[in-house]
Amino acid sequence: MSPRNGNAGAGLASGSVLITGGAGFVGSHLADELLEHGYRVRVLDNLDAQVHGDAIARPAYLNPEVELLRGDVRDRAAVNRALRGVEAVFHFAAAVGVGQSMYEIERYTDVNNRGTAVLLEALSAAPVQRLIVASSMSVYGEGRCRAPDGTLVDPPERSPERLRMGDFELRDADSQPLTPIPTPEEKPSVPTSVYALSKLDQERLCLMIGHAYGVPAVALRFFNIYGTRQALSNPYTGVLAIFASRYLNQRAPMIFEDGLQRRDFVNVRDVARACRLALQTDDIGGSVINVGSGRSISILGVAAAMAQALAIEDQPPQVTRKVRVGDIRHCFADIALAAELLGYVPQVSLTDGLSELVDWMLGQRAFDRVDAAAEELAKRGLRL
Repeated sequence: MSPRNGNAGAGLASGSVLITGGAGFVGSHLADELLEHGYRVRVLDNLDAQVHGDAIARPAYLNPEVELLRGDVRDRAAVNRALRGVEAVFHFAAAVGVGQSMYEIERYTDVNNRGTAVLLEALSAAPVQRLIVASSMSVYGEGRCRAPDGTLVDPPERSPERLRMGDFELRDADSQPLTPIPTPEEKPSVPTSVYALSKLDQERLCLMIGHAYGVPAVALRFFNIYGTRQALSNPYTGVLAIFASRYLNQRAPMIFEDGLQRRDFVNVRDVARACRLALQTDDIGGSVINVGSGRSISILGVAAAMAQALAIEDQPPQVTRKVRVGDIRHCFADIALAAELLGYVPQVSLTDGLSELVDWMLGQRAFDRVDAAAEELAKRGLRL
């Protein structure tokens, strides 16, 4: 699927918007952003216990102006109710987690793939002015690299044999190390987990059906999002929330491999703004767009930044040198297309974003379930 694919369409400057999965971390911030800019917001969310806890109640952080419908995106009747009178849809509803997806295969495929199919079938009967789907950097597999001779390389998946020997880095055919560089949208997708495959399926379904039915659709490939309202007790959520949960429970963060793998951490407020711009911008239907910070940092580096933000000095990370099946080594965003098409420029630095996150999470209760999740992966042979 190319980054542009027809049915470009005009942006939506006002009106009623549906966010599936909108009671969660990213969706709730997007709701705030849209309300602030004069939109009406409806949310369809099943309030999944893994994200929201066992108390099935409207999240306290969800803006009171948001109309919340509790329902599942796989339920056609619930989807039809949610779509009544809306002019645009953000499709965020998904099961999230690379490691968990490798053993809860049916659930991830059912929620992410079938849920998207149910939504799209409903939209085929009642088209909207714009559809924006939350995709993921995980669809790339390994990020783009440069070989020692300067040529660009899209690395294959690392072999289990090399990983078991503790050789984590990406190498060329002559075993020379490759240098990671920002990954653009044109890089071919090579998903390495059930979650990644389902996100690729979501974005391609949305672009395909949008093109067929005249609904301008946009896929936003989110990189590693962090910020307030993350589910601190969910061991399959973003790595910064997992680190925060460990620190809040006086435990050292657990880091896979050697901690030198590089990622792009983007603040949720920047992501929400990028989403609004994707709604308002003319002539971008059919686009696939990276949304990141445009900066990379190692996992060890981000753990150190979190410890500094929390003023923790005596809990160095536990570097396990273990590997989760489905993980990739390096991937960080080339955001030139987002700047060109959306005028998107990240505004929240990692230092400021972590300070805001720490201020929020010190008032939260976090249950550390990381060890149990790691044991589950090991029991199933998914941790090398």
